[in-house]
Amino acid sequence: MADDEDDYMSDAFLNQISDVRPGVPMVKRVKDALRKEAVQKEKNTQNRQKSFREQERESREAALQSSISTQNKGFALLQKMGYKEGQGLGKQGAGRVEPVPLNIKTDRGGIGMEELKKRKADEELQNYRRKVQMKQHVEKKSLEDFRVRKRTEREERQTQSDLWKSQRACEQLDSQKGITAPRDSWYWPEVVKDEEEEEEEEEETKPEESDDEEEELTPLDKLQFLTSYLRGVHFYCIWCGTAYNDEEDLSSNCPGDTAADHDD
Repeated sequence: MADDEDDYMSDAFLNQISDVRPGVPMVKRVKDALRKEAVQKEKNTQNRQKSFREQERESREAALQSSISTQNKGFALLQKMGYKEGQGLGKQGAGRVEPVPLNIKTDRGGIGMEELKKRKADEELQNYRRKVQMKQHVEKKSLEDFRVRKRTEREERQTQSDLWKSQRACEQLDSQKGITAPRDSWYWPEVVKDEEEEEEEEEETKPEESDDEEEELTPLDKLQFLTSYLRGVHFYCIWCGTAYNDEEDLSSNCPGDTAADHDD
């Protein structure tokens, strides 16, 4: 039998039973004794001596709830220097009014651990923000590159279309003036030829190799040369679609010599 179990046949247990009147059932007396024992244990638990930590916590909370008494040496020294209860510290009374709050360390981390954790958290936050900013910068640059590429493609298509219109207009206006051959081969639209004719023409007009080969003109260069020729020789503007009477009429009524001048 365990030591903490009650021996209902022992003298110690029987002595706890105060009511031993004849005629009272034994079971009832046992129940009353157990109830009294439980009540006594509860009282002992409530009245037990508090631990040192609990006493320290209660004392600290009580001290924090009450103001510093005049018996305190530091407070008495402040009063001698002219300090009055309730006013701020300092010569002008603009300093701290309440005491410095008490920060109780409850974990098992060493000194400086909290500051180290905070510094690591700040570094992680800064790294995250840096990554987000970098990602946004890359996405913005990609979008700008896409827009530039699309705008360039659109401008190239428009230049090619204007060049083709200029070539057709140049051929018609030259023919009206009796000009049978273009100033340069690309001034007029390119004539589609058979493969045999192209081979024969290449053999006949094959130039000798030269180190000073002329740089091939871009469609924009060709358009600028061709529009200048049309305006100077035929007083014609491809964007206006009009052949003016003379240079003065062209200068007075044509907005300009580029497509941008005709956008308004």
